[in-house]
Amino acid sequence: MLRHAFAPLLLTFALSAQTLPPEAERQLARDIYKEMVEIQSGFTTGATTPVAEAVAARLRAAGFPESDIFVGGGIPKKANLVVRYHGSGALKPILLLAHTDVVEAKREDWSMDPFKFLERDGYFYGRGTGDDKAQAAVWIANLIRYKREGFKPDRDIIVALTADEEGGGPYNGVDWLLKNHRALLDAEFCLNEGGWGEMAGGKRISNDIQVSEKYVLNFRFEVRNKGGHSSMPVPDNAIYHLAGALDRLGRFGFPMKTNDVTRVYFERMSKIASGSAAHDLALVAQGSQDAMQRVAAMSPAWNATLRTTCVATQLEGGHAVNALPQLAAATVNCRVLPEDSVEYVQSTLQKVAADDQVSMHLVAEMTKGPASPMRPDVLQAVGKATDTLWPGVPVLPMMLMAATDGRYLRAVGIPTYGVQGFFMDRDDIRFHGRDERMGVQAFFEGQTFLYNLVKILSQPAALH
Repeated sequence: MLRHAFAPLLLTFALSAQTLPPEAERQLARDIYKEMVEIQSGFTTGATTPVAEAVAARLRAAGFPESDIFVGGGIPKKANLVVRYHGSGALKPILLLAHTDVVEAKREDWSMDPFKFLERDGYFYGRGTGDDKAQAAVWIANLIRYKREGFKPDRDIIVALTADEEGGGPYNGVDWLLKNHRALLDAEFCLNEGGWGEMAGGKRISNDIQVSEKYVLNFRFEVRNKGGHSSMPVPDNAIYHLAGALDRLGRFGFPMKTNDVTRVYFERMSKIASGSAAHDLALVAQGSQDAMQRVAAMSPAWNATLRTTCVATQLEGGHAVNALPQLAAATVNCRVLPEDSVEYVQSTLQKVAADDQVSMHLVAEMTKGPASPMRPDVLQAVGKATDTLWPGVPVLPMMLMAATDGRYLRAVGIPTYGVQGFFMDRDDIRFHGRDERMGVQAFFEGQTFLYNLVKILSQPAALH
């Protein structure tokens, strides 16, 4: 009777063990992950060079020759790391990309130190645990494992860990490497961040592969005024003008629509969902505006997939507590559908602001790249690796509502696919927010998934 009582527990353990790497490989990945997270590599206040140097030291210790390791960047604190694992050369290389810079995090905003790696309640906490040091750590741990196991791929495997993905600019690692060391990154295609496993209610819904993405525009809304003494207020107040414009922006939504990628995503998601949601998702794929409104209200991610979005992210204003403001300004961050133009977005924002006192100008525009082709070999490999770990979980092509360094690679003809195999609750993804975290089991299962996926893609005969 006791044996039967424990049977479900033993079965769960057996299934879990099949999806996790061997203990020594888990420990290696965890050690690298912890080391990366605890290096302060914030875009503004940190540096990526210590991450690159720490990884290079691990690779040398694992037997990678110096000639196969590159460390360098646009300035001393913004180094990138590129390492090559040699195959037979029968096929062009595969590039495995991850960035090591992170969004800034303040201790007072978090319930723990954001730059201390903490394991608690089934999660790893720390800035970058999700975006993007999990994938960076896994690429390196798996590469070391391939070497130790004597794996003989049909193509070179290149891993690039890069700087300044979060802020772009002149020291962005992928852009800098393409301009200065193009040969290091030349590959048939690339695997990157941007796709992940969707969970809802503890159930795995789909393993998403990103084939396209939005692009980013940043605008500065600004109101300037002569100001005056605060004891003599007037209606013409710079802060009030700006507040009115931002209030109107907060209540505005860009038109909703689908494109070639998102139509496929919603059509396939409709076959996974149930009830009225399934019906509405199918109608979205057919172009129903009413259904789009309902689906957008169900999920912030679905809302962002259906439209261009613009949101205020920073504020400044005033120069003294006892003076009328002479300046009020805001940063408005836009994530733009690939088919929407810069001119369209800016003219729409001007109409929404509806105040000639509010000026706006473009602060930064990121490179926009084409969608990657839905290559059957890549999709089939992702499907095979997914089904091995999570039978029955479908693979869905998606358009990322954010932006990645894949845009630089797509622009120069290297198709890039966002795929990770880290499953996360789609209503609790904490990238860029407080108490960022990654599930412990999700991390190690993703390690196994990416280990298998790269082996399949490096030996395509394994698909048949």
